[in-house]
Amino acid sequence: QVQLVESGGGLVQPGGSLRLSCAASGIIFSICTMGWYRQAPGEQRELVARFTSDGDTNVADSVKGRFTISRDNAKRTVSLQMSSLNPEDTAVYYCHVNCRNINYWGQGTQVTVSS
Repeated sequence: QVQLVESGGGLVQPGGSLRLSCAASGIIFSICTMGWYRQAPGEQRELVARFTSDGDTNVADSVKGRFTISRDNAKRTVSLQMSSLNPEDTAVYYCHVNCRNINYWGQGTQVTVSS
């Protein structure tokens, strides 16, 4: 059974930082592509950052230079380091994994940027 468990969300002031982590189980982590998406109220889910199948990264223009994605195959985790957060980053953040063309999603973690 595949499980993706996210952690690290919360409330942060503008300009602050947060680190999200996603722990995966039930998959062969090293053969999967993975990333982070987010969905703000009333908006569609959008890509934040992801690893491609050849190991490169895709990062949304809106977060380039502020967010960094990383993965640890041994620990089966994918993380998102977020800095210089602003209110427009407020959303539910979802961990996503694709293994052999099957998509898996975490339950989501709320990130709220507010003073």
